[in-house]
Amino acid sequence: MIATGNHLLVQLKRNQPLLHDAMVEYTRGHPFVDEHHTHEIGRRNRIEKRAVHVWHLHPSLGSAPWYDHFRALIRVQRHTERFDTRLRDWRVSKECAYYLCDLVLPAARFSEAIRNHWRVENRAHYVRDTRFQEDASRIRRNPCTFALLRSFALNLMRFNRVENISQGLYDNALCLDRVLAYEGL
Repeated sequence: MIATGNHLLVQLKRNQPLLHDAMVEYTRGHPFVDEHHTHEIGRRNRIEKRAVHVWHLHPSLGSAPWYDHFRALIRVQRHTERFDTRLRDWRVSKECAYYLCDLVLPAARFSEAIRNHWRVENRAHYVRDTRFQEDASRIRRNPCTFALLRSFALNLMRFNRVENISQGLYDNALCLDRVLAYEGL
C-alpha cells in the first residue's frame, strides 16, 4: 500500500484482540473530532440509523511499526429495526464496528466509503453465496476454476441487465437457448 501510494481503510475485527481492544479503549479516553448521522427507511421492512465518529490518531500510538501509518480511527454504530411479519413485531439489533485509515477525512466521507464497500459486498459476494451456494461447495479439485465460472455467470447476467439473479438462474436452467442468446457470450 505504501509503496504504491494507495490508501487503506480497514475494519478491525476480534481476530486482532490487542489492537481491537486498544482502539476501543482509545475511543473512551479521547473526544471524537467529527460525527455524521444517517437514518434510512430501507427495503425489507427495516429502519436503520447509523452514527459515524472519527478520532485522530497520534503517531507512535502503538509499538508495532505499522501503527504509525494510521491517522484516523472510525467507529460506526448501527441501530437496525426489522419488522418480523411472522411475529408481527419489531426486532432490534445494535452493532458497533471499528475501522482504521491512513487518511483523515470528514465523518460523512468515511460513512460513504464504508457504505460503498458493503454495496459491493452485498451485490457480488452475497449473491454468490446465496444463489450459487459458493460457501457450501464441496468441490475439492480446482475450486478456483468453478469460482471463476460462477463469477462469469454472474457477470454475464449483470451485463445483460438481469435484475433478479434467482429468477435468471431458474429461467436459464429451463432453456439453454436463453443462455446462448446473451450478449457478450
